[in-house]
Amino acid sequence: MRIYNSLTRSKEEFIPLKNNKVGIYVCGPTVYDEPHIGHARSAYIFDVIRRYLSGKYEVTFVRNVTDVDDKIIDKAKKESSGTEEISKKYLDAYHEDMDILGIGRPDKEPLATEYIPKMVKFIELLIERGCAYESAGDVYFDIRKAKGYGKLSNQNLDKMEIGARISPGEKKRDPLDFALWKKAKDGEPSWDSPWGAGRPGWHIECSAMSSDILGDEFDIHGGGVDLIFPHHENEIAQSEGAGKAFARYWIHNGLLTINNEKMAKSLGNYISIKDFMMKYKDADYLKLLFLNTHYRHPVDYTEERMREMKAQKERFVIMLDKIGRTKNKANDRSQSATGVFGEFRRRFEEAMDDDFNMPLALAHLFEMVNYTNKNIDDVNVTQRSKIILLELSGVLGLDLKKSKDEDLSDKVEALMKERREARDKKDYKRSDDIRKKLLSMGVILEDTKEGTIWRKEL
Repeated sequence: MRIYNSLTRSKEEFIPLKNNKVGIYVCGPTVYDEPHIGHARSAYIFDVIRRYLSGKYEVTFVRNVTDVDDKIIDKAKKESSGTEEISKKYLDAYHEDMDILGIGRPDKEPLATEYIPKMVKFIELLIERGCAYESAGDVYFDIRKAKGYGKLSNQNLDKMEIGARISPGEKKRDPLDFALWKKAKDGEPSWDSPWGAGRPGWHIECSAMSSDILGDEFDIHGGGVDLIFPHHENEIAQSEGAGKAFARYWIHNGLLTINNEKMAKSLGNYISIKDFMMKYKDADYLKLLFLNTHYRHPVDYTEERMREMKAQKERFVIMLDKIGRTKNKANDRSQSATGVFGEFRRRFEEAMDDDFNMPLALAHLFEMVNYTNKNIDDVNVTQRSKIILLELSGVLGLDLKKSKDEDLSDKVEALMKERREARDKKDYKRSDDIRKKLLSMGVILEDTKEGTIWRKEL
């Protein structure tokens, strides 16, 4: 198995630090607003990675929550509320939306506010090792003490220095030094520390949480490509400054745009997860959009693309409906079914083992659909296909299982019987009227050589 490591900018063989165990840390949400479909992409990508790796290893998946931050404080002021109420409100919204999308929750979900005592100890260690300094109640990381700073983002420290400025109120030695601890301001939440009341900087929380839960060295650190600099770069600097080996493989997902524009409320193209689900009702359409593009690349959301994704979902559903409604039997080709589907599984795993190539893995599922449709009259093929398809699509987090509506089924079967009788009597107008009535119920009929079958319209 090979993974593209953002740190080395190359694909590397994936070798877990501990035999048969994998630790993954992913930067989670800053909870100050409703989750949008861009948040969904990162959450979904790492959910698929976690699902796939769980088939090979014992995985511990950690995703943090930033519940104290400038944006949360600003939102609390706008809503005349407390920061705790704001962070809880939007963390609940995040959980609810991820559950609706069928994206699994992490094994551990530490909150920044729960880790402040350990962050303080982490900062004390950095000061002790000469990598950080206190200045008028603030604590800064000394960027010049970081070996190889810029190696993740592929930037040169001296070039970064050009144009860097110290903001008013900051008393740091170098414009590039970043805050580990911020002195308390009036009306803002604060905690006690050796440097006075204040709150932690953003970067320190992930270093403290990941090392505490997964150890000083762990397998995979992930997040959006927008976090590479400065967040992840600073995480590396402070973790290595504290004497920790830190993450071995860095995985970053590309970002989402709307009609080739960055999503923003000011542009009127902001799509919350709730808005998406209210319109489309099916999370798989969004997941298929993400699956059709490699996770490292940007993905563009358009209404046209969503129509294409609906059609892709229909290909799966139509095939599964045919399996359930076609009278099929075994034939001479049945003996080869096990080997054929074993090959489909091998191709799927081969794609995922190559830096989680989800578009190729998905393509192999559609190849399986094509093969099954060509052999739809062979019961051994169809039953094997259904088992493998549901298993592998489950790895991708797709929900292809449909709950059967017994009441609807009874009504449809009765109308289909009436339609058959009308056709036998050559009453084609009545037959067409029944088809139209079924269509108004969201039922599509398909006449095959084995008879008429039906399926729910998506």
